[in-house]
Formats: sequence, C-alpha cells, structure tokens
Amino acid sequence: MSRPPELAPETQLDPITLEVILSGLRSVTDETYIALMKSAFSTNIKERNDHSTALIDPAGRMISLCERSQPIHLSSMLGLTGALLRKYDLDAFRPGDIFVSNDPYTADGSHLPDINFSMPVFVDGELLCFMCNIAHHADIGGMAPGSMSGGMTEIYQEGLRIPPVRLFAEGRMVEDLFEVLLLNARVPDERRGDYYAQIASCKLGERRIQELAATHGRARLAAAFDQLIARTHARMLKAIANVPPGDYVFKDVMDDDGFGAQSMPIAIKVTVGDPALEGRIRCDFAGSSPAVLGNINVPFRALQSSVVYAMRALLDPDVPSNQGMLDAIEIDAPAGSILNAAFPAAVAGRANTCQRVIDVVLGALAPALPDRAVGAANGANTAVIFSGTDGETGRSYVYLETVGGGFGGRATKDGKDGVQVHLINTSNLPVEAIETEYPLLVEAYGFVPDSGGAGTHRGGLGLRRVVRPVGHTTVFTGQGERFLNPPWGVFGGAPGGTGGFKLREADGTVHDMPTKPGLTPITPQQALIVETAGAGGYGPPEQRSPAERAEDLGSEKFTANFMAKHYGKDK
Repeated sequence: MSRPPELAPETQLDPITLEVILSGLRSVTDETYIALMKSAFSTNIKERNDHSTALIDPAGRMISLCERSQPIHLSSMLGLTGALLRKYDLDAFRPGDIFVSNDPYTADGSHLPDINFSMPVFVDGELLCFMCNIAHHADIGGMAPGSMSGGMTEIYQEGLRIPPVRLFAEGRMVEDLFEVLLLNARVPDERRGDYYAQIASCKLGERRIQELAATHGRARLAAAFDQLIARTHARMLKAIANVPPGDYVFKDVMDDDGFGAQSMPIAIKVTVGDPALEGRIRCDFAGSSPAVLGNINVPFRALQSSVVYAMRALLDPDVPSNQGMLDAIEIDAPAGSILNAAFPAAVAGRANTCQRVIDVVLGALAPALPDRAVGAANGANTAVIFSGTDGETGRSYVYLETVGGGFGGRATKDGKDGVQVHLINTSNLPVEAIETEYPLLVEAYGFVPDSGGAGTHRGGLGLRRVVRPVGHTTVFTGQGERFLNPPWGVFGGAPGGTGGFKLREADGTVHDMPTKPGLTPITPQQALIVETAGAGGYGPPEQRSPAERAEDLGSEKFTANFMAKHYGKDK
C-alpha cells in the first residue's frame, strides 16, 4: 500500500477520516490497557484493573484516554509528561527512551503508589506523541505496607518518591535505577512483574502508533490531534451553554483526617454564563478546609481529574476524553488547602477527598440539571490492606483493595448496589482471587441491609466483607470515609447508611475501629469486618411505586422496619 501524501498541519481533515483516526487512537489506548492488565503480576492490576493508558502530544495535551481507565489518573499522566517537557528540550528525547515518576510535587503526580510511565514515540525521526500509562502498585515502600496507611502525616512517610527520570535510555534499561525502585518496595518480585507490564504496554503502544502513521501519514495524524481537540472543546462549550446561567453553591464535609480534625468542609461555587469565561464553566473551591495533618490532602492534578470527570458525566458523557474537555473547565482552589496540597503534605488517601469533590459538584448542579442529578454515592475509596508472611510458604505478601459501595438513586432508576463509583473505575476483588493469592479466608461477603437511602428511586447498598487470616497474624491498615457522615439524598430522597471498620474477637464480641486505622495486628482467632456506605435516594419515598416497594420488602436488602419507617406500615 502506498503511503498517503503528507499534508500541512493546518489542513482540515474530512469528518470520516477524522473519525477513522480517532477510532485508531482509541484502539491503541484500549489494546495497551488490556496488555498491561494481562501482563501484570498483582491482583490490584490484573484483577481490579487499577491502571490507565493515554496518548499525549509534544505540547503536553491529552489526545486520547482509554475509556476503561480510572478517571482519577487522567491528570496524573499529563503531569509527568508536562514535567518532562519543562525539564527537557524536545531534541533531548530519543527513540527507545522511557521515563518514570510518581511524585506529586516534582512531577504533578497524584499519590506515590500510582507509577507513571511516558515513552516518546518517533515517526520518520520526529517526535509525534508520548505513549503513557499509570498503574497503582500495591506497595511503594514507606512506613506502612501498602503505602496508604492512615497513620501518615507527610509525603516522606508514604513511600519512595521518584522524580521524572529515564528508566530506559535509547532502548537500554538503566539497571541501577531499577534496582533502587525494587529495593525500596515490599514484595519486589511482584513489583518487578508490574513494572515489566507497564514497559511492555509502552512498547506495544509505540508499535501501534507507528503502524497508524504508516497508514495515515505523520502530518495527517498531527493535524488530527489539533482537530480532535478543537472539536471536543466546541462540543463541551455547547453542553455548558445548555446549563442555566448563574452561580451554584454546595458544601459537604470529610469525616476526619485520622488525627483529630473532623467535619472539614469541601465547598464549591460553580459559575455558568459569566462573559469573562467565554463559554467555559468555573469551579471555585474557596471556603474549603486548609490542609490537614492526615493523608487525605489532594494534589491539584487529582482535583482537576475529579472536576473534569464530574463535568463530563453531567454535561456530555460521550465526549472524547482529550484536552478540549479539560480546556472548557476553569478550576480555582486556595494554595495550601486540602484541595491544592503544598509540599510536604501527605496525600496517599487523596481519593476519598476526590470522591467528596465529585459529590459537591453534583450537589451544586443538581438544581440546574435535575434529570441528571444523583443522590450522593458511597463517597469513598474504602481501602483495606493486609500484609504479613504466609506461615506455610514463608512468602511475604501485601493485599490491597478498595471496596465498593452504593451508587446514588437517579431520576429514572435506582442506584446500583456494591459497586466502585465515580473516579474509581475498578472492580471488587473476587473472593476466589483473595483466597488463592493470599493466606486469608473470606468468611462473609454480601450487601449491608437497609444501607440504601429510601426514595422514589432508592440509593444503592453498601458491601460487607469479613476477612480472617489463616495460620498467621496479619497486619491490617485502612482508609474509610462516609463512616461518620452519611451520603445525602436529593429532591427529598433519604440519606444512605454509613460504613465502618470493626474487629471481631475470638469470643464473638465486636469492637468499632477508627475510620483510618494505623497498623493493627489481627490474629487467626480474630477477623476484620469492613462495611461500606450505601447511597442517597432520589425523590420523595412516598412516590415510589407499589410494585417497587413490594419488591424491596420481599428481598433481603431491606427490612420490614426500614420499609415501615420510610414508606408507611400499610405499604
């Protein structure tokens, strides 16, 4: 097949060609996502899919984000590539280079367990784009296994900080650096396998981009980047124009930081229709809490990912994930606040705060977009981390998972039960995978009855899991939210139930644990109970249809007392 003629970058592509190229770019991010998943060693990536892939251009603009990716990863990948472009001139990049970083403060990362990779892709000797991926490693060192303990108070305690550096230089691994990465993490063999999976994903993406360029031509692809971004930006501005002009405000709170601070406010003012915005939408987080001692502070890049996700979900869920979407949204947050962390603030648990950011965006715009509003979801990224040494094999392990909960009731349907919500596009780890890979026994796994908020359309239910170590003492640490403050309902819907960590003793007695417990030994005679929050309902409960009420009462999800309280004894 002959190569297409080269085009000037400003040449407008016809809509069909542009759509074909968009599909090709999406196929690259999709295939590299799957390759990373299928090559990884850890359950957190191969089973839970806590990873993402993207393409970024030499100007540092997002070109394509895999649709199966974690929304919270979007801006982190931009962060590393942006840091590289600030650190190096374009002619410093070479074919075969691969860069790595995780640091929120030197590379605009999100938190240390999220390891970013970025590989420059060359066509005809010229830099075309960067093939990027990110994966959450189950441990990156630091004071606690899993690198996400609630007991951390500064970034130094959270694990190994990696500035933007070359892991591969012109196709050759920098072995000394790789040794440093492995030496500073628990379970280094698992880390090595996950790193290799990320490397393989980058190299596969490089080949696929070069194949696209062989079909369409380098100049045509570069022109497509510009036009896809412009088209997406115009589409977002059109969606924003459909929102009634005005200022929309909302406020919610975080439970605590694990060190005594409680009910820290997350406040927002959303502005639509201000002529100075030139059609964009502004989110101003003035009035939010100052940074806290605990590790729930949010780097600005993670805040950006949260706001962009929420706006996309509300305004145009099918719009392509590229720079045009980001450029339509203006974000302001006070420097040094809980939403714009300043060095050396601890940030490992930032996802819980990011979930609250999404809650306040949705809450603010609910009056303007009632048909798209939802009750507050479980509002957390409830993390459970077990670590220790298998008594039979002598093998060290770190088991990390975030457990799903309820999704909010919607204008036309009930919320989903026991799912990961919003930013956290992962799956719950199957019981079979837990018991196969780790010396742990899952004694119970199911929904928490009555945890969904009543409503015309009810909120989803939280999850309950009971885990006991087998033949050894494990060390548990965790991160919880919506354990003290329930997820709210909208338009008369009732709030959902709260979650919690509990410790069951050998005699069956149960003790409540802190919302963000530090390192806690659990013996084979004890068990951890984790319950996640449900979600808020949508609309007045009395307007729920009789058929739906009968279905609820006939299930094990809601008790008769719950139904009588919210729907009346004669219903």
